[in-house]
Amino acid sequence: MRNTVVKTQSANALRFCNIAALEKQLLKLDQVECSVIHRFGPGIYIREVYLPAGALIVGHHHKREHTNVMLRGKLTMLNENSSTFECVAPFMYVAKPGRKVAYVHEDVVWQNVYATTETNIETLEEMFLVKSDAWLADKKFRDAVSKLSYCADRADYQKFLFETGLSHDYVMSVSENKADQIDVPFGGYKVKIGDSGIHGKGLFATSQIQIDELIAPARIANQRTFAGRFTNHALRPNAKTVLLNNGDIDLVAACLIKGCYGGKDGEEITVDYRQAIAQNRLSLGG
Repeated sequence: MRNTVVKTQSANALRFCNIAALEKQLLKLDQVECSVIHRFGPGIYIREVYLPAGALIVGHHHKREHTNVMLRGKLTMLNENSSTFECVAPFMYVAKPGRKVAYVHEDVVWQNVYATTETNIETLEEMFLVKSDAWLADKKFRDAVSKLSYCADRADYQKFLFETGLSHDYVMSVSENKADQIDVPFGGYKVKIGDSGIHGKGLFATSQIQIDELIAPARIANQRTFAGRFTNHALRPNAKTVLLNNGDIDLVAACLIKGCYGGKDGEEITVDYRQAIAQNRLSLGG
């Protein structure tokens, strides 16, 4: 349900009849915390979002009808005919294709429920959502700016290659090898894969992650999960790999990591490849 989420003083903004125009204005404002947890079970994906009181929300366009469950809170929703209706938890309904616009009166926990076996968040968003031109343009600008702040990380990656005698081509061949990939167990995860300002694809927080909190398994039975494959290197990483007694490796937060604000992904999750390789060698008995 999330896209653009900002604080406002009243629900009067729901009187806007042009959602695209409203979205453009909201994208200019500071966004508020809007945590997302991705929950997976057999044949099901649940996108669980937290919406703070006082926020005005414009959601992405949903391609298909889907089940919605409101577990907590109270909000006012805008209908396509510009009328409004109030939702108070517990509440459940099937939404038609389209966009949701709402004002949050009390902190809300909202779930979008989809029948699917897909687990890649990028693929799921392409399957179920249409993102507006305004949102895509804003993201393109943010991505370009973010690349400027990772020069030190890219430089330290080159230093890592020199220290280990590895080539970038070799590291990429290992990263892109799909023969040792494995799905993570069913459960709830606060991360997704997205475009990285450091390099290629990276792992991003979608909800706040506490220090020492498990982010995701990185290696299970000598096979890599998406967390083991897509976590990029940084000079000052916010995560680390932890070797378990059974030889598996977990990705764990080394400090507090911020999640989604409005429609913006949270911080990119990074490790020091030196530490990760050392843990991996111990896992493999090397």
